[in-house]
Amino acid sequence: MPKVAVLTDSIVGLPEAILKNLNIQTVAFYIHRGHEVLRDLVTIQREEFVRWMLTAKFAPTTACPGPDDYLKAYEKLAGDGAQDIISIHMSSRISGAYQAASMAQSMLKERDPDLRVEVVDTNNASMCQGWMVMEAARAALAGLSLDQILGIVKKMIPISHMVQTADTLKYLYLGGRIGKAQNMVGSLLNIKPLIGVEDGEIVPLGKAHSRGQAYRQMAEIVAGVIGSGRVKIAYVHAGAQAEVEKVKELVEKNVDVVESLFTEFSPALAVHSGPGTTGLCYYPVDI
Repeated sequence: MPKVAVLTDSIVGLPEAILKNLNIQTVAFYIHRGHEVLRDLVTIQREEFVRWMLTAKFAPTTACPGPDDYLKAYEKLAGDGAQDIISIHMSSRISGAYQAASMAQSMLKERDPDLRVEVVDTNNASMCQGWMVMEAARAALAGLSLDQILGIVKKMIPISHMVQTADTLKYLYLGGRIGKAQNMVGSLLNIKPLIGVEDGEIVPLGKAHSRGQAYRQMAEIVAGVIGSGRVKIAYVHAGAQAEVEKVKELVEKNVDVVESLFTEFSPALAVHSGPGTTGLCYYPVDI
């Protein structure tokens, strides 16, 4: 294990191979489906959950891990040889994960004052958080210090962007994560909303009359931000691989992509996006 361990939440949605190769540790969110309590990507997997959502008669709910969940994870990392830990989480305006991890950090400090844990609020979600986790893990494997890794992540926070579309905002609304896109809910008949995250909160980015038009708008948004620079992009979806491949084709006609990957939302994130959601998370690498 590197001297600096990297920990995040299951909702980051990174493929298992990347988690393993970069030695990234995750803590599972909870999904409440009626009387069932499921652990994200532990007792419920992506394909099974999306199939269920397509015919579901009620909306499940999610809960972030508690302080004890994070504390156990930190203690395990310390037992495995970590000297420092960077703990990277979804926007605190969307989820309570950052607050729970911060509580665990305080609890651990009383037990093991020599182990340093830095808890990071990414002010974002999905693979925007995922890119920060990946770059932190790469830096840790390269032997960088916790302060150096923290500097890399903090530099990425203001320049990481998400754009996604779905057939409905119903799932975000039911889950209470709608943020500033609230005023779009009642007016969207046969409209594909585009949403993103700004200052840690869900915001509207536009409307389209078809998926194709929404995808073209996504490509225009990315090109407008990146210009002639270079970018890293994660194409994200919930049971919509073929659709997100269309997004990739449009986007990469106009920008210089130096690294890209496809990722599928974990069940705990799919609860709020809904099946069929497609989008991307990106950041410029020349800033």
